[in-house]
Amino acid sequence: MLRGIIFDVDETLVYYEGYDPKKWFEEWVKPELERHGISLDYELYSKTARLELPRTYVRKFGIDPVELWKIIDAVNNRYRKRMLAEGKIKAFPDVSTLGEFRRLGLRLAAVSNASLENTLLVLRAFDLDKYFDAVLGKDYSNIDGVKPSPYLIQKALEKLNLRPDEAMVVGDSSSDVLAAHGVGVRAVNVIRFGKVEGADYHVKDLWELVELVKKMV
Repeated sequence: MLRGIIFDVDETLVYYEGYDPKKWFEEWVKPELERHGISLDYELYSKTARLELPRTYVRKFGIDPVELWKIIDAVNNRYRKRMLAEGKIKAFPDVSTLGEFRRLGLRLAAVSNASLENTLLVLRAFDLDKYFDAVLGKDYSNIDGVKPSPYLIQKALEKLNLRPDEAMVVGDSSSDVLAAHGVGVRAVNVIRFGKVEGADYHVKDLWELVELVKKMV
């Protein structure tokens, strides 16, 4: 029996109009890192961001990984505030279904690889935080614990007081699927930007997810 859902946030509940990761890094992140005396190119940043390399890998270059990510997250906070002010961060229309999931008696969590502060910033901008029993962002005590690591999903299960078989993870990427399966949770791929192989279920949007969930509660 399904008792709870763990949602990814970026590109699942909200999206960023015109976002280009390389341009964002070059224009926003790199200058700030240089002001802190940190030299990091986009290729290495992107590999550690996706955990193709551990985020602790930068220690090889004399960079404190926690300091690095705190600087990046502070830049990201300024960027998100600018994008919100310009109306370039938007909620998908189907986020209205979050209320339906609550009416079905489900416990809900939001889990993001962004910092907790940045995750809450976006959720609160669209009044979405009210739907969630728990919101989790990256844990600076375990910066390699971001998705596709199952660490944050396990933490969400604990906060919701759910067993893996009582929950599902809903996201747009392979990282969400891998993180879910890492702790034995079913994974639902919302096909926002293409189908992700390996998910237990695929839905075109959250309205279709409602119909799927109704068969499980």
